[in-house]
Amino acid sequence: MDNDNPLEPETKDESDTVSARHSSDETLYCEAEAPMAVKKEKAARESSETDLEIEDTEKFFTTGQKEMYLEACKLVGVVPVSYFIRNMEESSVNLNHHGLGPRGTKAIAIALVSNTTVLTLELADNCIMEEGILSLVEMLQENYYLQEMNISDNDLGLEGARILSEFLQNNTSSLFSLQLSGNNFKEESAELFCQALSTNYRIKSLDLSHNQFSDKAGEYLGRMLALNVGLQSLDLSWNHLYIQGAVALCSGLRANVSLKKLDLSMNSFGNEGAAALGEVLRLNNSLAYLDLSSNNISNEGLSKISKGLELNESLKVLKLYLNPLSTDGAVLLILSIKRNPKSKMEDIDISNVLVSEQFVNILDEVCAVHPQLDVMYKAVQGLSNEKNLFTWTSPVKLIQSYADQHKISVLDFFTSLNPSGGPTMPVGEFRKAMLQQNKVPVNRYQVRELIKKLGEKTDMVDFRSAQPRRPVLSGLPFCPGQAPGSL
Repeated sequence: MDNDNPLEPETKDESDTVSARHSSDETLYCEAEAPMAVKKEKAARESSETDLEIEDTEKFFTTGQKEMYLEACKLVGVVPVSYFIRNMEESSVNLNHHGLGPRGTKAIAIALVSNTTVLTLELADNCIMEEGILSLVEMLQENYYLQEMNISDNDLGLEGARILSEFLQNNTSSLFSLQLSGNNFKEESAELFCQALSTNYRIKSLDLSHNQFSDKAGEYLGRMLALNVGLQSLDLSWNHLYIQGAVALCSGLRANVSLKKLDLSMNSFGNEGAAALGEVLRLNNSLAYLDLSSNNISNEGLSKISKGLELNESLKVLKLYLNPLSTDGAVLLILSIKRNPKSKMEDIDISNVLVSEQFVNILDEVCAVHPQLDVMYKAVQGLSNEKNLFTWTSPVKLIQSYADQHKISVLDFFTSLNPSGGPTMPVGEFRKAMLQQNKVPVNRYQVRELIKKLGEKTDMVDFRSAQPRRPVLSGLPFCPGQAPGSL
């Protein structure tokens, strides 16, 4: 949130103000074209072109955008947001928690009609209501540059869902990512969205978490997923799908060929839902990320998931955190990976489970066949705290020592592991390369530590973070003996 004092709109004479008030009932686009200050400045340059067709200098563009926003604020009767004015030429604008309300949102939408720089717009928790959604939808029908929009936590309800679904049915914008978390959407809203998304393939990422979808919503979502061939990421966490909703969802998911990431955490569908997902994993070969955390799945349900994993050739990440699992279930899980020579699994999260030494031994065998695999568990049963503590040498120090001895930089060492020679690499491929190289012998726990240092938030490690930091004060020499490229 921006803490700067809001800017006051530029003043106009009384006749202009009266005129502006009379025109406030007109449509969004009339308002966007109405500001006199903008029109006067454009008169010499513009004939019959629309706002999106104007090709002005950078200076004129900046002035025009600012004046248009100030004029829009005056029209709708709100105080301009100084943060927006300063950042309206950035690619990402974060206006979360700014208390915009519907009129403030309308002013932002007017200014964005002809904006060509903002690609990501964050408007979460702004009480934008029905009027605000209408303004944003009208703006998107003219703006072909905005790609990602977050309007979560605005309590949009059924009317908001109706407006958005009508837009999605006829979507010709560039919008591909839409976050709608925490908007009090229920079964009727799910039906509207799913009708629209059954034919709209432009949306690639959709967040519907923290809503109130239940059994019927699961049916609608299942039907949509059976038809949709565009959606790649779907977040349904923190809903109320329960058993029936999850089973219905899975019936459509089995036939889906495009979805790569699915978050179903916190939906309480238990072992019956897990069994349906096991069947999905047996048949579906597009899903790469699946979060099933906190769904009351026991060893019984995990055994069904494990059966599906024996045949699955696409899943890379499986999260099962906060499910009531034991070491026996954990063993079943990794044995399913061992039985599948085509498994792509890279990360399994069972970090609340105490495992046995037998599990660790089996995991060592599995990782020998699948070196890209890493399993997060809580601890090993029966070992003292001291033995549970990892006592190996820091991998950073080992790599630095190797680099010093061979007179190379650490960055050179890492890029030599990458077949493309580039500075970034997928986490699974990097883990596999590190365990298979013999220049600096490391175990999987050391590699895990290394991945955390190099960053894994985007499923990629970035070797450039291993480059040395430049001295804060210019002219300070490096320490004697320090090799270039040290961590």
